[in-house]
Order: sequence, then structure tokens, then C-alpha cells
Amino acid sequence: MDKRTALVAELPHLMRYARSLTRDADQANDLVQDTTTRALSRLNLFQAGTNMRAWLFTVMHNLHRQNLRKSSRRAAPTQISEEIENRIAAVDDATQRLALRDLDRAMAELPEEQRQVLLMISLEDMSYQDTATALGIPVGTVMSRLARARERLRKAVEGQSRPQLRSVT
Repeated sequence: MDKRTALVAELPHLMRYARSLTRDADQANDLVQDTTTRALSRLNLFQAGTNMRAWLFTVMHNLHRQNLRKSSRRAAPTQISEEIENRIAAVDDATQRLALRDLDRAMAELPEEQRQVLLMISLEDMSYQDTATALGIPVGTVMSRLARARERLRKAVEGQSRPQLRSVT
């Protein structure tokens, strides 16, 4: 498979990750467009035999960080993304719908670096090594961020959005 074909094959993964990362369809489309443009202009830098998805996610991650730095304000996402909203609406059980909404809100409150790792591993089914490569961090950091993200989500789902301090007596 040539490089361009491999890049095109990864577009659905890029779009899904971008929508989860930005939580806005228009921003996600722009991010995928920018990522694709940058990747195509630098396709000669991709090393054959390595993971195209990890390379593209690295490009996307760097562009996203660059975009965040450019914006002077970073408001926490409060609106449920269309994709998650559609999935929630498709669930018949009201209790499950509420649980999915709570999970989505809890994910939105995660620190950006924890949410990125959680999405890459859980949603995109990337390995720890590929995630580390895409984010430019050690594998141990990926594992640590993932563990902290899962713990925060667990507490949020259980109704403990803020860590409880134990009194020392």
C-alpha cells in the first residue's frame, strides 16, 4: 500500500479522534483538514514500515496544541458533541442515557492530556507505544495519565467528582 492510500485509510480514525478531542464538529473538520494538508506536504518524512496512524496522530496532536496556544482563552467544553448526543439518543433505556451523559460530561472535565490518552487508547484502540509516539511522551507517562483518567471517571460516575480528603486525627 502506498503512503497516500495509507493516509486516506486513516481518515475515519482522524475524524473520530478530532471530534472527541475538540468536541465540536466544525473545529474537528478544520483540524482533520489541517492535519491532512500538513501530512501530505510532509509525506516524504513518513518512514515506510512504521505506523501511519501514530504518525498522523502526532501531526494532529501538534496542530491541536498549536491551535490551543493561539487561542487566548480556553473555555471548558460544556456542550455534548453531536456524535455522543446521537449515541445517547439511540439508547432506549433512560437510565443508560443518563449514565452516558454523565460519562460524557465527566470526560469533558478531564485535563486535556488525560483525555487525549484515554481517547487514543479507548476510542482509537491504539497501543501504549503508539500513543506515546503520537504525543511525544514516554510510555510510562501514557500509562500514568490513563490510570489517572480512569480513576477520575470512576469517581465522577460514582458521584465523587472531587476527591475526598481524609481527616488526619
